Amino acid sequence: MKSCSWYEAVGRCEAAGCGYVLATVMGAAGSTPREPASKMVISADDTFDTIGGGQLEFLVIQRARELLLGAGGQELKAFPLAAQARQCCGGHVSVLLETFAPCDWQLAIYGAGHVAQRLVGIVAELPCRITWVDNRADLFPPAPGARVVSRVESDPVATVAQLAPGTDVLILTHDHGLDFELSQAALERTDLGFIGLIGSQTKAQRFRRRLARAGVAEQRLRDLCCPVGLPEVSGKLPMEVAVSISAQLLALRKKASAPAGRRGIQWREMKTALATGEVPLRE
Repeated sequence: MKSCSWYEAVGRCEAAGCGYVLATVMGAAGSTPREPASKMVISADDTFDTIGGGQLEFLVIQRARELLLGAGGQELKAFPLAAQARQCCGGHVSVLLETFAPCDWQLAIYGAGHVAQRLVGIVAELPCRITWVDNRADLFPPAPGARVVSRVESDPVATVAQLAPGTDVLILTHDHGLDFELSQAALERTDLGFIGLIGSQTKAQRFRRRLARAGVAEQRLRDLCCPVGLPEVSGKLPMEVAVSISAQLLALRKKASAPAGRRGIQWREMKTALATGEVPLRE
């Protein structure tokens, strides 16, 4: 268990982009180790603060890590201390488990010029992990953000093979030759996400012809978004281009993750817990 408080732990987990569960004692009846509103944070590897220790806390940690590995979401769970937690105090505790998933949005940005620097300043505030690659060390800011990994690579193209499946790729370098090689390497992989290339319609047409001659499949050529950015968010200033690109990324993310159906804890269950401190036992 780490010594920091639960609210400090939330800040650390959010900054690092790692998943965690916030456990809150919602109701207590009889003799219990902690009172309602006590909280702790559970991650895959650590725990922070406490809701009373003992077998109760062990069961809460166990369930929290099951949620992290599974579907996540929120769960209100009852723990009769004598029957389930084998604690002699004999009370009853209801615990709300709120899962905050780790960042599953991976973004690779190639190029550290004016547009890329402003773009990183925007997307570093979003729930994503950024791999930022250039072959010029002097262009990277000293502290780009907790979720940003800056990589100085003499051969940026070689890093494309190292990207995790599903990674979105933005190609914003200063060199058209490098842009082409990066585009080809990204399109030759079939398991990456969005692939965006900065440039004009003329550049897009020329690149597609060259990529076709290099053997890139027609379907993959259609997957290359160039010019990258929303057409309706126009402008040529670096910040304008960065805003346009980030808006396109967000629109794609929201479209892909549109929720459906009822989710989480329903009001009737929460009302019962708030009124009585008890909820139906869950298997």
